Amino acid sequence: MADILLFHHALGLTSGIAEFAETLQANGHTVTTPDLFEGRTFATIEDGVAHAREVGFGEVLARGERAASGLPQNLVYLGFSLGVLPAQKLAQTRAGARGAVFFYSCVPPEEFGGAWPPALPLQVHGAEQDPIFMEEGDVDAARAIVDGAQDAELFLYPASAHYFADPTQPGFDSAAASLAMDRVLAFLERI
Repeated sequence: MADILLFHHALGLTSGIAEFAETLQANGHTVTTPDLFEGRTFATIEDGVAHAREVGFGEVLARGERAASGLPQNLVYLGFSLGVLPAQKLAQTRAGARGAVFFYSCVPPEEFGGAWPPALPLQVHGAEQDPIFMEEGDVDAARAIVDGAQDAELFLYPASAHYFADPTQPGFDSAAASLAMDRVLAFLERI
């Protein structure tokens, strides 16, 4: 079973994130869900991103690093959208990473000082009709990592909402969310 450090999206540490973590825990995994927004939640992506800008993206990343500091090194880093930033940074730069799972986002690995570690297992999940994922460079970054890694997968779902796997959000796609969870659980089982 895996020790997972799970970072929330721009809406904050919501019940949808908690539900995802609970499913992982019910399958035998240990999940830590730090609150990068210190108790604040938001109704829209725009409001959450505006808050992240106020706090500073550097501080959001630093909060993620502080959350990891007391945990073992052999973690799986899991991030949702904005939470991919600390998850990806830690997966790329913190020694001992076991794997990474990114939902709704991916950034060029050069943002964190270099190439994706070629032997580090990765899954990226996005919606085919999500303009954020498909048009803002996320899918391109994911494809570049997958092309250069030994064990990396990009899964695109026939959904349109950015947060397609979050049951508390408009645009939730139950079929895509169920398939994504199955894939994540299979990934965690094999790494």
